[in-house]
Amino acid sequence: MKNNNTLFFVLVFLILAAVVAFSVWGVPYFFHSELPPAVESGFGSGTTLAKVVSILDEGRITLGDHEQPYQIMQVEILSGDYKGAQLQVDYGKRQVRSDEILLRPGDKLLVSVDSLPDGRLAAYFVDFVRSKELAILGILFVVAILAMAKRKGLGSLLGLSFSLLIVIKYIIPHILQGEDPVRVSIIGSTILLGVTLYLTYGWNLKTHAAVVGMLLSLILTGTLAWVFVVTTKLTGAGDESALYLIQMSHVYINLRGLLLGGMLVGALGVLDDLVITQASAIFEIHDANPSLGFGALYKKASRIGEDHVAATVNTLVMAYAGASLPILLIFSLSRGNFSYLVNFSFIAEEIVRTLVGSLGLIAAVPITTAIASFFALYAHKLGSLRPLLGPENSGGVSHHHA
Repeated sequence: MKNNNTLFFVLVFLILAAVVAFSVWGVPYFFHSELPPAVESGFGSGTTLAKVVSILDEGRITLGDHEQPYQIMQVEILSGDYKGAQLQVDYGKRQVRSDEILLRPGDKLLVSVDSLPDGRLAAYFVDFVRSKELAILGILFVVAILAMAKRKGLGSLLGLSFSLLIVIKYIIPHILQGEDPVRVSIIGSTILLGVTLYLTYGWNLKTHAAVVGMLLSLILTGTLAWVFVVTTKLTGAGDESALYLIQMSHVYINLRGLLLGGMLVGALGVLDDLVITQASAIFEIHDANPSLGFGALYKKASRIGEDHVAATVNTLVMAYAGASLPILLIFSLSRGNFSYLVNFSFIAEEIVRTLVGSLGLIAAVPITTAIASFFALYAHKLGSLRPLLGPENSGGVSHHHA
């Protein structure tokens, strides 16, 4: 009893010390970060909402060898400095468009409004307004995940919201302030790792095993990413968006570090699925047959992991190939030599990202399986510390050992 009381007071002291330390150093660091001053011209700047009042003219026109529809519309500006103004917008009569979509009175669109040298206002079509349809899709997603996964689905949605909060309120502002993208991504990934998994799956041995397995796999993935980014001489400038960022930013941003940080955050999302599945498989097999030893338990769960890795790696490669499909098509049209293609930085970055992420997935299976097997078989030997770790899984299953 005395040992339990001592342990309780030590834990209380450590928790209080952690709260004080976070209040003194953590709160100013995490919550007092502001975005740098906005640039005067950039992506999305000058864009405002407008509504189509009437169609003044429409038909078809040929620009070069391309025939397309065109519309000249009277629109009313709905927001911003020019709210209430009615302007004409030409969509398709002077610029090539890639769609056949026709707007009608009452439709909303995004326009860019400029003041001409003579004082007149000119409006230009930017894009369609899709927020209502995207909101409907988002609601369908929320309803579906709650109907299918219930409490775990709610935890998953909370974890998703927290992940977006960390990315928007921590990772982005701190990188734009000139901090090392790798360090910011590691801190952000570690926070995401712990909070989202525990929100979704609860405080139990299964989640502990998944967290430890993911952390070790993430360290290995980050090390591999660093080695091959350096040895392949990648600079992070393969993406045009990165170069645009350098031009817009008021502070120096390490593009190579940004590339590495992006690989870490991307790997985290893929590893999440694999490690929790492996940990869950271990505890389900152990629950079904508690007599299995470490070797047998590890072997059975590894077979599940092999199938999961094979499917996930294929999914990962196809996802990157799909995202790069327009680039591959352009290269094919220009009759480029595909043996040279892999050397271009924008392709090499995707290859390194894909293969490093896949290697992290492959390593996560034996790592997580071994850790979860150890937790399932030997957690009872922790004595008085064992109750603090929670049940074996979210269902509250826990084996008692003599």
